[in-house]
Amino acid sequence: MGKSYPAVSEEYQKAVVKARRKIRALVAEKHCSPLMLRLAWHSAGTYDAKSKTGGPFGTMKHAAELAHGANNGLDIAVKLLEPIKEQVPILSYGDFYQLAGVVAVEITGGPEVPFHPGRVDKPEPPPEGRLPDAGKGCDHLRQVFYTMGLSDQDIVALSGGHTLGRAHKDRSGYEGPWTSNPLVFDNAYFKELISGEKQGLLQLPSDKALLADSVFRPLVEKYAADEDAFFKDYAEAHLKLSELGFADA
Repeated sequence: MGKSYPAVSEEYQKAVVKARRKIRALVAEKHCSPLMLRLAWHSAGTYDAKSKTGGPFGTMKHAAELAHGANNGLDIAVKLLEPIKEQVPILSYGDFYQLAGVVAVEITGGPEVPFHPGRVDKPEPPPEGRLPDAGKGCDHLRQVFYTMGLSDQDIVALSGGHTLGRAHKDRSGYEGPWTSNPLVFDNAYFKELISGEKQGLLQLPSDKALLADSVFRPLVEKYAADEDAFFKDYAEAHLKLSELGFADA
């Protein structure tokens, strides 16, 4: 059975269109697509499927959540987006931040990720410690993503989103881009992963772990060979991540 999304007004829908247009302009001007994608991911990735707490419901705007170690640097994204948010006050922050992630993927040449509005903001941030640690391996990745309610395929497909952006020493403890063109959304992450470490390109313990796992590795190889397959699975995984705890299953 599919999801049943809440109805939103025509005024709300118009605000979504306006926000999408404004975010596109911001991302194009500031070249900040990786930061916007990270904001969307980290906003949604706190969801706990058992307790039904956390998730993409606007709590990242709170200083308490921005202060979580995994969110270092996301205050920059929040500040960049706030002038746009002020122009569309009807939108929830939950919808707004997830829309920014969808735009970030599309504007860099990635797949179109469906976007359904209607998230209602929650008042309290989730506890710290629910997001993945790049310094750990497969068991940790599964523990974190299974808690959200996501699958092995989702883990690998979402990992491919690291084709955008670079790690920053002051944010994650790591430094450098994953691919040679970190502002283009393609399957280069998987190609680089298989070809081995190249000068100046980053491979984290959580990246390398994908090659060592009997379930993850065939998916890495599949996506490295077939960008269309990666885009299809990525769009599905991103949609699921962005809607954790949202709408009736």
